[in-house]
Amino acid sequence: MKLSRTKAIAAVAGAASIALIATGCSPSTGSEGGGDGGAIELTVATFNDFGYTDELLQEYMDDNPDITVVHNKAATTNEARANYFQKLGKGGLADIEAIEVDWLPEVMQYSDLLAEVPADLSDRWLDWKAGAATDTDDRLIGYGTDIGPEAVCYRSDLFAAAGLPTDRESVATLLEGDWNTYFDVGAQYSAATGKAWFDSAASSYQGMINQVEAAYEDPDSGEIIATDNAEVEDIYNQVLEASATQSAHLGQWSDDWFAGLSNGAFATMLCPGWMLGVISGNAEGVTGWDVANVFPNGGGNWGGSYLTVPADGEHVEEAQKLADWLTAPEQQIKAFVNAGTFPSQVDAYEDEALTGFVNEYFNDAPVGELFIERANAVEVSPFKGEFYFQINDAMQKALTRVEDGTQDQRASWDQWVSEVDAIG
Repeated sequence: MKLSRTKAIAAVAGAASIALIATGCSPSTGSEGGGDGGAIELTVATFNDFGYTDELLQEYMDDNPDITVVHNKAATTNEARANYFQKLGKGGLADIEAIEVDWLPEVMQYSDLLAEVPADLSDRWLDWKAGAATDTDDRLIGYGTDIGPEAVCYRSDLFAAAGLPTDRESVATLLEGDWNTYFDVGAQYSAATGKAWFDSAASSYQGMINQVEAAYEDPDSGEIIATDNAEVEDIYNQVLEASATQSAHLGQWSDDWFAGLSNGAFATMLCPGWMLGVISGNAEGVTGWDVANVFPNGGGNWGGSYLTVPADGEHVEEAQKLADWLTAPEQQIKAFVNAGTFPSQVDAYEDEALTGFVNEYFNDAPVGELFIERANAVEVSPFKGEFYFQINDAMQKALTRVEDGTQDQRASWDQWVSEVDAIG
């Protein structure tokens, strides 16, 4: 069923308000900004943590004294999403609006409501990053910020207690292989310690499904194929079977999950670059966290965002210049240092500020080089169509129902099938 523009925006906003989906960084609240009262005020609306500190924004204002930048952060990703689709094309959005990659299929339906990225900037990004935000008229409408190449973060102290290797090179060798390898090692760990190997089925599922080229919708027809896709059902069953003995059953972004980062509730977690800041920021004083240059079944990407400039803004040209600056390699590297948001700019990968960057919290891990390698290991850019967000949201809830004991594995799958059938 096709919706009119107005109905489609309303439907997206309604779906967005149902549940908190944090597919990026750690949730945060409040707003920040400043300046010396420049002639033009530019508002930048983000969510979570893009690494845009007061100091970074002040650099731009110092170089552009006629500009004041005001930075507003939504309390949750869903709040930002709902606001975006409620106001897009109607006025009231910020001069620059951040969007999460999983919103992109819906955003592209309204690409004509967004200012085009100047053509001379289009080759700055990884091809797949720019390609995803290019519409059918060959208009690039998003300034790529970060991407989420994945590694495995682990607690070396918990590994030692289980008799497993602890240095990151040996851990990478231990976990090299497919998802069976990851869960087999997890079974050994849980048997030896009686403790959880990973945080939740939902988070592990996300890493697995992101390796499927077309999980939920047919790239050519747009038809929903999720419930008939054997790969989806196999992943659902595999992760829940492992969950029975290996999961801490802690939904990401919950209070108990944040506490688990400190108290050793789980030994490993799938770890895109932006997750490093989440861990270090919420487990201060914990000395066991490290990160291994490995990911089950090859490479994977989880998350990433764009900056967009609404075409009906009061200061479109000035906003484009600021979006250009914020996503230039130099600023992407600064944002990475600030918040672990890994650059999507190709030139950043040659900069010694990134290649030589180590993270003291993660036992001086060479995270710059490590995540460059993880980015180059990504082979699949999964197709995410118009209904991706709704289908995946329903799946996350299905997995959670099993983990919290509300439904058994089969019943929760059947409910998900019914919910997906009602979407299209």
